[in-house]
Amino acid sequence: MKTNVTEKYGCVIIEMKGNVMGGPSTEDFTKLLHSLVEDGKINVVVDLGKVKFMNSSGLGMLIGGLTTMKKAGGDLRICRADKKIESLLVVTKLITVFKHFKSVEEAVESYS
Repeated sequence: MKTNVTEKYGCVIIEMKGNVMGGPSTEDFTKLLHSLVEDGKINVVVDLGKVKFMNSSGLGMLIGGLTTMKKAGGDLRICRADKKIESLLVVTKLITVFKHFKSVEEAVESYS
């Protein structure tokens, strides 16, 4: 998994690419979120538009990220999940846990 981090209107956008399967990526993702919290950046959007595959460990990584941001007084929202990832979220009932948006713009605007 590769990530690209940008900021837009006071919101951090983390674009994920490739396969999200936990493992070493989980530690990198957690470190990234903790550094954002230290910098006072607590509103995060995870862009899943370029994710090809996600397993249960990848979902666990996102849940951990959501918990980290909520504890800091912020939130982690997801956007652009394809049909396969969206169905995974539905089956696991995580679609009710994450705020999910069709576009990055909608997700960023939701923090307004």
